[in-house]
Formats: sequence, structure tokens, C-alpha cells
Amino acid sequence: MVNDPVGDFIIQLKNASMAGNAHIVLPYSKLKFAVATTLEKNGFIKSVTKRGKKTRKMIEVELLYIDDGTARIQSVSRVSKPGKRVYQGVKSIFRIRNGKGTIVLSTPKGILTGEEAQKEHVGGEALFQIW
Repeated sequence: MVNDPVGDFIIQLKNASMAGNAHIVLPYSKLKFAVATTLEKNGFIKSVTKRGKKTRKMIEVELLYIDDGTARIQSVSRVSKPGKRVYQGVKSIFRIRNGKGTIVLSTPKGILTGEEAQKEHVGGEALFQIW
């Protein structure tokens, strides 16, 4: 049993991209699917699809690679953990790795990146940083 599904999800994405896998299949949850669609919109993964019905739902993620074969996802860092939740207001959201990365937040308006949260003028729980 996984106690940190978001942490497990992002580490599986990073490990699969470092191993050179074209795609991965993961168990479905609404939170993981929302995070995956946010990463797809921001160009960190190529595509995300939901497969299966009822209790056998899966998420299929196609990973994105740059022309020279390097993975788009270089590293991830979990910010808010089950033992210590970290919340950020809109004024404390900063750029990650000089704009090469982003921070993903869980806000009242859904799962957003740092830039989207600043445009919407909302803060929330800082889930992880990705670059």
C-alpha cells in the first residue's frame, strides 16, 4: 500500500524517463490524472489517456523526449509530504530553475502550475517541483 500516491507517481515518471521508456501504465486516481493532464499541458509529457472501466482503470502516460534523445523530465522534488504539508500563498510562488522547471500546486481552482496559480491569483498546497 502506497501512503504517498503523488510522490510515487512522480518518481515513476522520472524513473521511466531516465530509463528511456516510451510510455508507462499506472493505477488510476483523479488526483494522478489531474496532475498528469497538467504536466501534459505544460510540455513535460507527450500524452495521457485513461483506460479501463470501473475498478480496473489505468492511466497510460506517453513520455516526451527532446530531439537528441534526452528526457524532458530531468528530475522531480517532492515539496509537500504526508508528514509535513507545505502551503504557498500567491506572493511566495517563484520561478523554478530560471524558468526551466515549474511547481505544481493543489489549489481551490484545481491542480495548477505556479504560473497559472499566479494568473488566477490563488495559492495552495505545493505538491512538487519538476524540471
